Amino acid sequence: MNGGDDVAATAGPPPPLEWKFSQVFGERTAGEEVQEVDIISAIEFDKTGDHLATGDRGGRVVLFERTDTKENIGSRRELERMDYSVGRHPEFRYKTEFQSHEPEFDYLKSLEIEEKINKIRWCQSSNGALFLLSTNDKTIKFWKVQEKKVKKISDMNIDPSRAVGNGSVASSSVSSSPKQCLANWGYADRSLNCLSSDLSFPPGGFSSLRLPVVTINETSLVARCRRVYAHAHDYHINSISNNSDGETFISADDLRINLWNLEISNQSFNIVDVKPANMEDLTEVITSAEFHPTHCNTLAYSSSKGSIRLIDLRQSALCDSHSKLFEEQEAPGSRSFFTEIIASISDIKFSKDGRYILSRDYMTLKLWDINMDSGPVSTFQVHEYLRPKLCDLYENDSIFDKFECCLSGDGLRVATGSYSNLFRVFGCAAGTTEATTLEASKNPMRQVQTPSRPSRSLSSSLTRVVRRGSESPGVDANGNSFDFTTKLLHLAWHPTENSIACAAANSLYMYYA
Repeated sequence: MNGGDDVAATAGPPPPLEWKFSQVFGERTAGEEVQEVDIISAIEFDKTGDHLATGDRGGRVVLFERTDTKENIGSRRELERMDYSVGRHPEFRYKTEFQSHEPEFDYLKSLEIEEKINKIRWCQSSNGALFLLSTNDKTIKFWKVQEKKVKKISDMNIDPSRAVGNGSVASSSVSSSPKQCLANWGYADRSLNCLSSDLSFPPGGFSSLRLPVVTINETSLVARCRRVYAHAHDYHINSISNNSDGETFISADDLRINLWNLEISNQSFNIVDVKPANMEDLTEVITSAEFHPTHCNTLAYSSSKGSIRLIDLRQSALCDSHSKLFEEQEAPGSRSFFTEIIASISDIKFSKDGRYILSRDYMTLKLWDINMDSGPVSTFQVHEYLRPKLCDLYENDSIFDKFECCLSGDGLRVATGSYSNLFRVFGCAAGTTEATTLEASKNPMRQVQTPSRPSRSLSSSLTRVVRRGSESPGVDANGNSFDFTTKLLHLAWHPTENSIACAAANSLYMYYA
């Protein structure tokens, strides 16, 4: 009975994935200038992986749908003709787009509110309709996207083959006179005719009358804003997250987290408030927040000091006290002017089973076990080569860039973005040394690296290990060959397959392995 387990144990960690280019949407030609409003600012797969949404700085949401599923391809004969295999990589096509947010002006505070989409989250679909939440800095909107049938009335109500004369039935005009109409389309007053004089009738009239028919020739996608959740945040919204109960969601800004019901847009409950009585005493802010994928009472939020707090909504109405705190103690003597800046967590994600939390700070990716708050299970070095350049990065504000992170559906790998439109994929299974650098282009493996990472000292998955391998060939110690103006901030991993969607400026690149 244990033969399979023995084989798995001797097989070792899964081999590194070979990534291939799949698709690109909005590809730029050489030298083409990118418009600010077209730059992608949010990416999100839905739970099935059959739909993908992107938001941009112009306030638009663009939806893509998968085309390689059996439902979309059609009959068995068509599948055989196309040599369909279950292992096909995901292929998407443009579905629709809509204007989610417009630029606004806060007259009380004399502030412009830009239309940029900060986050998109898919909600549960029903009756063939798609639902999603989108937010800018201040306002969250709940959208319903549905196919509407376009109804047309056939404009011929008499069979033209039965008509006699040179006139066409399509051009016939009916008088609006209220006079009584007799059989065979004649009025009692013969001076008025029901139809134009171009049309003559056979003796005895028509044996039957064909009434106009409503036909449905095509469908169109309509996006409708169902609810607007506004006026609940004094500071910029950085996160929204759906609850597993399907009824509620949270929104987080720098100092507060609010709990909403999807059906109620005029009130929310403040569940976390870190604002001090005196703002001069403010030492940290909330940077990201996310609900647990299966426990509706649990959520996590990260801070600018590099800590993650797990809170339980059952403990109290205002969750100022956390149930668990995850933070890594800094090494003695390593503190510098940049220590707090680079420790700030820009994004957190739960694994699909809710056991792990992935966090991204400026220098590293960290994987945390929610049952072990003494420190991260694994640390992956992403920007270690930039440490000598922190002064320059501070001067040009690049040190404040907020990179997102994501986990694979099976939990075996993690990914995050970097500069020069590069993104990195690390393996997190026991004993693996996978650390791949890919470029957001049609040739992703152009920046292949052969990392040298220390193997785990213990076979236990809880062993902490610093993962080297961020330096790729051709990059000097100062990172001079990297372009800090092209940054890959946003990416998402398909929920069930090894497929990644990432944004390089206004282009959406998709890869599979």
